[in-house]
Amino acid sequence: MEGAVKTIPEVLIYEMVDGKPIYYKGYKDYLSGEKQIDELRGNSYLQALIGTQLVILLSKLLDLKQYQIISNEVGLKFGNKSWRAADLAIYEKKTLKGVPKVNKYLEVPPRIVIEIDTKADLEEIRNPLGYYHEKTDQLLDFGVDKVIWIFTDTQKVMTARQYEDWQTTDWNKDVEIMEGIKVNIVRIIDES
Repeated sequence: MEGAVKTIPEVLIYEMVDGKPIYYKGYKDYLSGEKQIDELRGNSYLQALIGTQLVILLSKLLDLKQYQIISNEVGLKFGNKSWRAADLAIYEKKTLKGVPKVNKYLEVPPRIVIEIDTKADLEEIRNPLGYYHEKTDQLLDFGVDKVIWIFTDTQKVMTARQYEDWQTTDWNKDVEIMEGIKVNIVRIIDES
């Protein structure tokens, strides 16, 4: 790769909060000429495996006449210059009725968001744990009923609902996605 990049291209912005960009993890490697943009935006094998298997499993467990599963870092726009990405979003189809199928971020909150780690660069964030809490709070304030974080490094799952205590468990325990629908991350990995 020839030379280092001087300005940060918009394509390196992972999320935007009140006009302040949150860049993809490793963006400095791109700026120094060490990596290509595509190297920053991909998932690890474990992240991709969990995400794919969740979509397959949830497609079997959910009533797909009532619910829509959207994956692949769907953009959720909260307001002017504020948006977040979601690995998996589960929508009630009726909330998407009339929403044009165009290349724009959704301004309608999903019922559930499932996140597998993050692609955000947390080096410059004073409290990296705060990133997860702030994003979760923003999603809940946006109208999401439940946010589920799957952390591959610590093998934990955090579940958050508005006005309820957030819960963190080991990922070998069943996690309720919706009423009557539970998944087990270890089983999802082992059975793949």
